[in-house]
Amino acid sequence: MTKQISKIAVLGAGSWGTALASTLSGNGNQVILWGHNQKDVDDINHQHLNQHYLQQAILDNKLKATTDLKEALVAAEIVLFVVPTMAIREVAVKVNQLLPSLDKTVIFGHAVKGIEVNSNKRISQMIVEEIPTLRERDLFFISGPSHAESVIKKAITLVAVASANQQHAKQIQTALSNSFFRVYTNADLVGSEYAAALKNVLAIAGGIIKGLNMTDNTQAALVTRGLAEMRRLGVALGGQPETFAGLAGLGDLIVTAMSANSRNFRAGLALAAGKNIQQIQKEMGMVIEGVKTAKAVDQLSRKNKVSMPISENVYKILYENERIEDAVAVLMSRPLISEE
Repeated sequence: MTKQISKIAVLGAGSWGTALASTLSGNGNQVILWGHNQKDVDDINHQHLNQHYLQQAILDNKLKATTDLKEALVAAEIVLFVVPTMAIREVAVKVNQLLPSLDKTVIFGHAVKGIEVNSNKRISQMIVEEIPTLRERDLFFISGPSHAESVIKKAITLVAVASANQQHAKQIQTALSNSFFRVYTNADLVGSEYAAALKNVLAIAGGIIKGLNMTDNTQAALVTRGLAEMRRLGVALGGQPETFAGLAGLGDLIVTAMSANSRNFRAGLALAAGKNIQQIQKEMGMVIEGVKTAKAVDQLSRKNKVSMPISENVYKILYENERIEDAVAVLMSRPLISEE
């Protein structure tokens, strides 16, 4: 297949946005990365680095960055949101204001792994609420086991792009795939978004397990039973069961719940060391998506009467000051049941 060269605006110059933008640029696409921090933008444009988020990783030298949202969007054929969940609405509102200057055929999507607290909305739902001319079925979502720190070093990585509009999914697949970054497609946007968000909560549990020096047995148990929780809630909310066994589900859960490249995992390590979440967030200086997602997941599981004991206890550790040893005791003393 001949690779189609696209003009792409990537909104969000954090670690994941930068890694995706550099990969897309390296594939020959015309990419402009939007960020709000002038120092980071200058670093990208002049040094081909984003030292704030990716230390000494060298970015594609054709990648351009800007703090001017309009400059990023003009002539874009694809717009990719990669800002934190809490910033989605604010950025989408600004994009909506600039829509009259954009081509009507532009494809929108995101690579954000979160759920909005209280409204419990998925990212795609938030985007279409703030940009009413868009249809959710036309949006795409990129997810899978893909730490930015590895992608930027061109480690072999496989992800999935989900969209009900398979033509859009295939266009993103072509723009993003190369010799080290392989992209699959699926049609389950809903399930993929829930899987990506839910695994962040379980990754905090993974860090706690590692911080307590528990064994591989315990880590394997977390992944297996955590996946069962993800699937139960995701399917109850409209996702497809098979999605949770794929890259967007199991794949992303494994890498996030077992790697220090994950902020959520590192948060769990710090919790096990006796730090509170406020201290951890301040020291890390970056968004830990699983913290707020834990609250949203607790709300969703209660509302839909879905049993999620691991996620529930992560929520209690984060928000109700439950002692970690008490949470472990609660999980291990639950009534004995059949495996689901």
